Amino acid sequence: MLDSLQGGSSRFYAELTHLRRIVELAAGPLPVVFLLDEFLQGTNSRDRRIGAEAVVRGLLARGAIGLITTHDLALAEIAEALTPRAANVHFEDTLQDGRMSFDYRMRPGVVTKSNAIELMRSMGLEV
Repeated sequence: MLDSLQGGSSRFYAELTHLRRIVELAAGPLPVVFLLDEFLQGTNSRDRRIGAEAVVRGLLARGAIGLITTHDLALAEIAEALTPRAANVHFEDTLQDGRMSFDYRMRPGVVTKSNAIELMRSMGLEV
């Protein structure tokens, strides 16, 4: 999904088209399992938060199950609002010598450690 001024399309519009298709499939006779990664990132934070919750609620109401990955902590509030039908989990990382590594152990709750500023600094950005 790419923006194209010449083609008159945006990445966000293409994503909405894909999301609509997932919701339509969830309304059908077959079960749907979804994985949404950093979805609705092509809009402002307010619309993203409202839209993301509406999409998730719609998918769950249709019996779909799935995972959503995000770095947007505001979207973590969606799972809290949908407890016990949804839950937040996270991975942790370590940054050593400018390299990130993960142990890939899923932990309950929202991540409490931030790495972005440390990573930016390790790349030479003045943050």
